[in-house]
Amino acid sequence: MKLLELAATAFFLFLASHLMLTGSVAAYQVTLNVHNKCLFPIWPATAPNTGYSVIADGGFYLPSGKIQRIYAPLTWSGRIWARTGCKFKSNWKPACETGDCKGRLACNGLIGKPPVTLVQIALHGNQSKSSFYDVSLVDGYNIPVSVTISQTPEQCTIRGCLQSVNDVCPQELQVLNKKGEVVACKSACLAFDKDIFCCRNAYGTPEKCQPSVYSKIFKDACPCYYSYAFDTPPPLVNCASGEYVITFCPSGWGDAYTSI
Repeated sequence: MKLLELAATAFFLFLASHLMLTGSVAAYQVTLNVHNKCLFPIWPATAPNTGYSVIADGGFYLPSGKIQRIYAPLTWSGRIWARTGCKFKSNWKPACETGDCKGRLACNGLIGKPPVTLVQIALHGNQSKSSFYDVSLVDGYNIPVSVTISQTPEQCTIRGCLQSVNDVCPQELQVLNKKGEVVACKSACLAFDKDIFCCRNAYGTPEKCQPSVYSKIFKDACPCYYSYAFDTPPPLVNCASGEYVITFCPSGWGDAYTSI
């Protein structure tokens, strides 16, 4: 009898661990399908907001054309971005041209160095409660991204950009790599650290903080994203789903980024 009890316990332990390893517990999680449609590899990264857990170790490698499925708790809040031009086995400081998190592959909760195109998510992962998500250029831009849910209704979709912000980035906002190529574009707030661009202190209300010539460049290129803190109407999406698709370079690199 004792042997039978031990065997049953061992079986249930095996079954539980098998379900966790195979992803069959996804019914209790939200699925994030991270797709790299760029013509180059990227290193997607995640960082939780205060009080939430780290997901996907905070970062991973994703070759061109590949999809990585990651899981988040039903109620998770945080940010997702793509790092580019990374060389982790070199003496580079930082290791990535954009979005670096202190030279680590697995950011493990660290926030990436701006400017980056930032996906912000607050999940409520069942069909009866909506999740909130947006794409922000408040600190700047590196590559385009789209966000949608599995059923792809239009009102739940954040599309990519009409053109690359890097192509129209003013010189004073440009971030260059060692080859002199523009790999990211700072926001005016990040570049100049002035209240009028950062919507703070005397400019800390929607009435006082208006679009600048710089934020208008971002908005013209990427109309579905936040171009500055008080962007109106707020490009915040509110939809319910247990599965999301986050696509970097939704139409490749060098094309118009209008399709998913």
